[in-house]
Amino acid sequence: MNALRWIVGRLILILNAIFAPKKAQHPAEHQAWLDQQTKTLALYEYEACPFCVKVRRTLRRQGLNIQTINAKQAEHKAELAKMGGKVQVPCLRIEENNQVQWLYESNSIIQYLEQRFA
Repeated sequence: MNALRWIVGRLILILNAIFAPKKAQHPAEHQAWLDQQTKTLALYEYEACPFCVKVRRTLRRQGLNIQTINAKQAEHKAELAKMGGKVQVPCLRIEENNQVQWLYESNSIIQYLEQRFA
C-alpha cells in the first residue's frame, strides 16, 4: 500500500509540474501589499497530498506567497495536533488580531483565500 501511495504521489507531483497554473503577475505595489497581508498565514501540508496540491495551485494562480510547512516533520505534526486540534492537511494557520484560527479542508481554505484576496 505504501508503494502505491508513493507512486500515486509522484504522479500527482509530475502532473502538477507539467500543468502548473500560470502565476499571477501583480503590480509591485499590490504584490507588496499581498506579501504583507500573507505574513501571518501558514499552510501545513504534505508535498504529494492531492488536496494540498489543489490549495498550492490556488496560491500560485492568485500570486500569494504563503509559508508552507511540511506537516510530516515531527515538530510540525505535533504543533498541528496540539494547536489545531487534529493532524489533517491541508490546514491554513491564520493569525489575526493576536488570535489564531486553524482552517481545515481544501475547499474552505480556497474559499477563504478567494474572499480575502481576489
